[in-house]
Amino acid sequence: MSYTVQHASLISLFTSATAMKALIQRSQAASVSINNEIHNQITDGLVVLLGITQNDNKTDIEYLAEKIINLRLFKDSEKEFEKSILETGKEILLISQFTLYAVCKKGRRPDFNEAAKSDVAKPLYEEFIKALELKGAKVKTGIFGADMKVSLVNDGPVTIILESPEKNSMEQSQTN
Repeated sequence: MSYTVQHASLISLFTSATAMKALIQRSQAASVSINNEIHNQITDGLVVLLGITQNDNKTDIEYLAEKIINLRLFKDSEKEFEKSILETGKEILLISQFTLYAVCKKGRRPDFNEAAKSDVAKPLYEEFIKALELKGAKVKTGIFGADMKVSLVNDGPVTIILESPEKNSMEQSQTN
């Protein structure tokens, strides 16, 4: 029975709407344009698309920010995946991305109801930027809620999906 519970937990890890999500891409170059003008760009680093749901909080921010800055996604002189963004001094281009919470189970139109509304998401997004910066990351951003065009040269390609721990899982593990 525990196998079934663990298996179900693994499946829900990738379909959960109770966790903050980050889609991370290692890039050689990236930019975000607004109204046909480049708003920000990086030459080498990570593009992070951040999705925020209604239940996200400072714990989610802290978890993902810490994970992102310490993930070893960059080469050293000998091996792949040896250095973090902090160790390399490379930059992060952070973009708010509510569409990470699209549910496409019914019909042909994505449902974005799991994504946090702007009044909840924007302060958390701004707090996420500060958390990354306080940890030593060099962060550039788009503009929250703007119609943005993101361009990047994916290096590798390396694309990783991260989620903060589910609220239900954390509560259950604290009570056991």
